[in-house]
Amino acid sequence: MDSTEIKQILESELQLSEVHVKGEGSHFEVIAVGDMFDGMSRVKKQQTIYAPLMEQIASNAIHALSIKAYTPQEWERDKKLNMPF
Repeated sequence: MDSTEIKQILESELQLSEVHVKGEGSHFEVIAVGDMFDGMSRVKKQQTIYAPLMEQIASNAIHALSIKAYTPQEWERDKKLNMPF
């Protein structure tokens, strides 16, 4: 499993305006940006990102996944703190 594969899965399964993935081996970090996160709790945002990756998590291709999910407005405000990625 590599960062590109995770990015492709998330882009194909979720309506995101941006997705950034970095990591190696089975440990990855995801920054996901989309209108779909508006009004969601932090837990619900994480569940939304985990859902399309459950097969890879279950097979241990992904062992650790750090998730930050933002609305476009939140990302505009916070991206300077989180990039470059």
